[in-house]
Amino acid sequence: MIIFLDFDGVLHPNAVYAIPNQPLQLKAYGELFMHAPILEEALAPYPEVKIVLSTSWVRALGYNRTLKKMPAKLKEQVIGATWHKQMRHGGQDPFNHMSRYEQIAWHVRRNGVKRWLAIDDLHSGDEVHLWPESHRHLLVLTEQANGLNCEETIADLNTKLMEIQYE
Repeated sequence: MIIFLDFDGVLHPNAVYAIPNQPLQLKAYGELFMHAPILEEALAPYPEVKIVLSTSWVRALGYNRTLKKMPAKLKEQVIGATWHKQMRHGGQDPFNHMSRYEQIAWHVRRNGVKRWLAIDDLHSGDEVHLWPESHRHLLVLTEQANGLNCEETIADLNTKLMEIQYE
């Protein structure tokens, strides 16, 4: 099973800024990856789960720098990202014109992924209309300020993990 994982609005509030020559800054209450332990606990009963990064951090920082910033426990489960630098062709990046769902669907098709979920705030639902109704059951939608720190969201994640486990 694959989890397509966004960071901002999931593992911490969606208020992260990259300022040249400075560390990433969270301009909200808390700290980067503050909700990672919640995800780690939810995934603990599913040791076979692997993570594919579907976060803009990979495009901004690169895959390796993104991994270095992640909590160790989650980093161990990462097997790749939806975006990689080889996707740029002649200075153009096809992901610039793709919704998060399209990015994930492309990765699913390309890699023959059979069982998956996405955890994403989709900019607090702005993109949810771009997520086909037929695949909404594969989305754990978080709210950008609270991310995974919400009882309803965790209940949704736990239910979907259990359901997909027994598909």
